[in-house]
Parts: sequence; structure tokens; C-alpha cells
Amino acid sequence: MAEFVYNEVQTVQPGAAAILEDGIRCNRGLVMHRAGSGILTLRGTNSGCQPFARYRVSFDGNIAVPTGGTVGEIQLALAIDGEIVPTSIAAATPTVVNTYWNVSGFAIIDVPACCCYTCSVRNASEAAITTAAAPAIDVRNLNVEVTRIA
Repeated sequence: MAEFVYNEVQTVQPGAAAILEDGIRCNRGLVMHRAGSGILTLRGTNSGCQPFARYRVSFDGNIAVPTGGTVGEIQLALAIDGEIVPTSIAAATPTVVNTYWNVSGFAIIDVPACCCYTCSVRNASEAAITTAAAPAIDVRNLNVEVTRIA
């Protein structure tokens, strides 16, 4: 198991990854993280003839519309190799800026043997109308836990 955190408020732009700091590092080198980055690398290392390594990646944290933003639905989600995992999307609809909502999500990720995937927690918010830009969000007390389950 590995755990990564970021307790300070960070403004995350649309499509960008939230920054993480090491909490509990993986002693076996299966989950890699570079300090100051929001990207985790999951390794498909396994023993025997198993064709993949299976991980459960979960996150929870508080999200809000930042000062000066437009209230509406905001989203946080896991991404694998930069692509949002739809089943992990966690949404909140604040009616006031700087009002934090707690959200959480998870995904089961199969990494092929002898391969690596990157994983991150991203701002998955979309524009309320097609001509508007997607909103930035404030994220605080973000926790990400990675557990090897097979």
C-alpha cells in the first residue's frame, strides 16, 4: 500500500492533475512518485505467469469553486495515462464560492505484466455551456491510496 497527500489549498486548472506529496511510500517499488508531481506510476511487476498486476486506487478530498469563479458543478476524477476514468468521477454542485464539498472515487486498474501506467487525480469539470471555459477548482486535504490487490 502507498498513500499520497496534499493538505494545502491548490487551484487545479481544467484537465490538470492535482499535486501530491509522499505520505507512505511503497517499499517494493511498485508505485513510483516524483516529489512535486501529481502523477503516480504503477508497475506491472508480478511473480509467476500472472498476465497483469491489479491495483485499487482511491482518492478523497475537498473541492470548491475558487474566488472569482462561477458556481456550478465541479468534478474530480482519476485518470489513467491522462484519460479520465468515467466511473471514478466525483461531482459536487456548490452554490457559493469557497464552500468545500467532500468527494471520493476509486478505480480498479489492471497493469499488464512488464508494463507501467500513470495515474493521477484530475480536474474533470466541464463547461456549463459550450462557449464557456471549464472551471478551475480549489482542492484541499487530498488523499490518494494505492493498494495492490492481485
